[in-house]
Amino acid sequence: MNNLQQNYHEVCAKIADAVQAAAREPRSVHLVAVGKTFPAADIRALYAEGQRDFGENYIQEWSAKAKELADCREIVWHIIGQVQSNKTRLVAESAHWVHTIDRLKTAQRLSSQRPDTMPPLQVCIEVNIAAEANKHGVPPDEAVALACEVAKLPKLQVRGLMCVAEADAGEDALRRQFETMRQLLADLQAAGIAADVLSMGMSADMALAVECGATHVRIGSAIFGKRDYAV
Repeated sequence: MNNLQQNYHEVCAKIADAVQAAAREPRSVHLVAVGKTFPAADIRALYAEGQRDFGENYIQEWSAKAKELADCREIVWHIIGQVQSNKTRLVAESAHWVHTIDRLKTAQRLSSQRPDTMPPLQVCIEVNIAAEANKHGVPPDEAVALACEVAKLPKLQVRGLMCVAEADAGEDALRRQFETMRQLLADLQAAGIAADVLSMGMSADMALAVECGATHVRIGSAIFGKRDYAV
């Protein structure tokens, strides 16, 4: 077993442990393996191990990988980076999920460009949970309203909410952020949206996110290793 495979199985075990510790149902948390900056060969190797959900941040990089991995027919692509207006067609025509909807205009473009032959694009509203100036997402008090508008669009299905928690926050602050996300999901459900997804938690805060209700954790470096952005 190589390092990539070992890392992957260790992360899967940590998720299972976190789910058990939180007294949640087995398999109630889905791993999205984030392969940004890593080659398609690494994704293929994890696919062979049974992983099916993969997250990508950069649209051009993802598009090239998707073509190279077209024979991996059960792969599920999650876009977890910003989708610029000139990239929406690529996403609408090939992706399965978009976690980063924070503008109605983006959702409208994705809706109009989604092929009729494909199932609805699964989308999450991105929330800037810590009000950080350098992060995308809507303020928490605007998330439900945006979700309700997006839910009116054809060929999109609002599944829930996504956040990137504050990187250097302590456990108490992180818990408050994750608990706010859980309350926002409840508010979304109360507004009549059949939402069931909380996309939150990464390599450093995965266990706490699971404790606070995450359904999808986005793990990159703990599986693939440290990224070299100079490549």
